[in-house]
Amino acid sequence: MNRNRFFDAAILAAFLVMTTSVAQALTDQEKLGKSIFFDTNLSFNANQACAGCHGPDVGFTGPVEIFNAHGAVYEGSIAGRFGNRKPPSAAYATLGPILAYTLEKANNKNKTEALFFGGNFWNGRATGENLGNPAADQAQGPFLNPLEQALPDAAAVISRICGSAYTTLFTDVCGADACDEDNVGVAYDCVGLSVAAYEGSSEVNQYSSKYDAYLAGAADLTQEEKLGLNLFKSKGKCTNCHVLDPGPAGEPPLLTDFTFDNLGVPRNPENPFYNEPDFNPQGFSWVDLGLGDFLGSRMDYQQYAPANLGKQKVPTLRNVDKRPYPEFVKAYTHNGYFKTLKQVVHFYSTRDLKPVCPDDPMTEIDESLFTPVEDAMALGCWPKPEVAVNVNTGELGSLHLTDAQEDAIVAFLKTLSDGYLP
Repeated sequence: MNRNRFFDAAILAAFLVMTTSVAQALTDQEKLGKSIFFDTNLSFNANQACAGCHGPDVGFTGPVEIFNAHGAVYEGSIAGRFGNRKPPSAAYATLGPILAYTLEKANNKNKTEALFFGGNFWNGRATGENLGNPAADQAQGPFLNPLEQALPDAAAVISRICGSAYTTLFTDVCGADACDEDNVGVAYDCVGLSVAAYEGSSEVNQYSSKYDAYLAGAADLTQEEKLGLNLFKSKGKCTNCHVLDPGPAGEPPLLTDFTFDNLGVPRNPENPFYNEPDFNPQGFSWVDLGLGDFLGSRMDYQQYAPANLGKQKVPTLRNVDKRPYPEFVKAYTHNGYFKTLKQVVHFYSTRDLKPVCPDDPMTEIDESLFTPVEDAMALGCWPKPEVAVNVNTGELGSLHLTDAQEDAIVAFLKTLSDGYLP
């Protein structure tokens, strides 16, 4: 008998047992959160659920290809109303800490600066201070956002849940009086916590990628994938933010440090939010200032706002390539400017090495900010950053990766999708 073959089979069996945790029964709170997550009735026109922007087949981010291929932001329950940022992934988000900061010595400066981490939403505004979990704070937002599910208030959300097929589960989890009018606040907090419980369940956070199998000794990476992993840790500088260390409770790598960064991403010229005067009176002059904008809204953080203008949340790279079929178009970065992983990696490598794209005289403003990614790639240029201050120039922009090295990093990123079967 081949002992090595027996050993490999044992490792494979152990990995499959580990990853079949996705089939474990959900707790009652997780079941409630799942029911809420997929309930389209919890929207103004009973046509949009959380899953409408966070689909399982794409790693709990935007599941509608036509949106991804263009503006990348999603239409809400009310036709013609679009959000202003691409849906982030809801998977692995529950592991993020409450928004906080540490004081770090600034690069090449004789002063300190605040390094923020944690929170939820691209700009960190779901801090976790309310419910003790940023994902729970985040879950309460879309129901009441006029550009998303657009219900008028928390009472409307609770009323619809209390008229649903899962009302008994709701009262079992949130209390017998959860449907009483006097308990809307407590009940709505239970909604946020229950959605976060589902998002933190083994059904959502599966840790079942090829990379997980590789770490468990149950799969081998190809030569190109191994090269990509090595570049990810070295020349590509990816692990500076997308860390490969175990999570805070010993989980497999989360592929994010939950910090914020301004990557110098250009504007997305097809973002329909530019054409929503009722919600964006600035029109094409609107600039997404990210974390800095949120910090400026709070007295306790205002002093740190200027140094954080333009910074967006560092996302997990888990499921970054997960899609229902190979040709499905996903969108990347906070505004969905990029449409392929190759484009993203190429931008990281060459942002500061290529010329700025030329202006387009057909517009009244600087169209170098509005060059679509396909045109930029064809022209061999990059548009100006949407936010020119606080751009990270130390960890990306001039990596000098070869075409083959870029492809290798992309090959490694493709090993991070859950659902791998050795």
